[in-house]
Amino acid sequence: MTNSWRFSTLGDRHRALGSNLEDWSGMGTAWSYEKGDPDAEYMAIRTKAGLMDVSGLKKVHITGHAASHVIERATTRNVEKLMPGRAVYACMLNDAGKFVDDCVIYRMGPNSFMVVHGSGQGHEQLTMAATGRDVSIRFDDNLHDLSLQGPMAVDFLEKHVPGVRDLAYFSHMPTSLFGKPITLSRTGYTGERGYEIFCRGQDAVEIWDRILEEGKSMGIIPCRFTTLDMLRSESYLLFFPYDNSEMYPFENEGPGDTLWELGLDFTVSPGKTGFRGAEEHYRLKGKERFKIWGLKLEGKNVPGNGAPVFSDGRQVGVVTQAMYSPLNDWTVAIARLPVDLAVDGKKVVVNCATHGKIAAETHSLPFYDVEKKRRSAKG
Repeated sequence: MTNSWRFSTLGDRHRALGSNLEDWSGMGTAWSYEKGDPDAEYMAIRTKAGLMDVSGLKKVHITGHAASHVIERATTRNVEKLMPGRAVYACMLNDAGKFVDDCVIYRMGPNSFMVVHGSGQGHEQLTMAATGRDVSIRFDDNLHDLSLQGPMAVDFLEKHVPGVRDLAYFSHMPTSLFGKPITLSRTGYTGERGYEIFCRGQDAVEIWDRILEEGKSMGIIPCRFTTLDMLRSESYLLFFPYDNSEMYPFENEGPGDTLWELGLDFTVSPGKTGFRGAEEHYRLKGKERFKIWGLKLEGKNVPGNGAPVFSDGRQVGVVTQAMYSPLNDWTVAIARLPVDLAVDGKKVVVNCATHGKIAAETHSLPFYDVEKKRRSAKG
């Protein structure tokens, strides 16, 4: 934890479960637990519900007359169409039109937003866009984020939060839980119906304990941060920088991927201009050097991150994240592949340092809940 400068009030709870609180984005995070089983945690979130501490996400409040201008400049979304109580997933680019962070934008009021981002340059981008503007930007490290994910999350929450079943996908509302003030957001990073509970640090321990205690009979269990890697692999949820050229550099150029290459071009609001990197973003369409794509692998052996992908005896790509699903009985992976292999049905081989050669076939993403009906279900 030598790099950690941010601290979750749930640290003792994670240590009790056997976590060493490895650093992520400046916060000691429960990447792993000695107690528990990642397969069981995966199954809980896919079939019941699991609770994770994702407070390492950075929360930035943007308020004032120019708040919407700052968001418009720094992100790819048209926030004039975003009403209070709604949220949207967005990306941020540099001047070269390359991806530097993603985020969820929450509109809290007419001149009030919250931007939640990970370990990229989100805060710096927002601060840069705010220079000289009538706006206040505040980094909020007291606000904790507990993520209750899975099909039974709504069954638990409806006992305590009136109207939770009416909360639409990517909507949020101020409410209370166990007598504590929270903002409840129908968002997450699992591909399941789930909720994020934004609460004060001083309330996080009680909320964590009570959810696990009262939800035990429903099968709700605590989940480690890396369980998200299993879930995101199936659901096509990228994790900066672990799927990016910052981790897998190009041979003759510096890091930086385009939204066209990452498959995140949908995050640009139709016709939007004026955001940082917009001109280069549009110019680079059709100039993809690679594509993020999926692989279905034979057997149950899971290749490690960075395992090379071969076609016709030549290395052509790399696996960025893989998993085996005991629920779906498949081994799948996210990979960086040449554009001509970013189609279904191409035969390739993954050369795993642990398991040797694994036959695989290219497959479009996501693998799971392709139409996103589970995460966006009504009622």
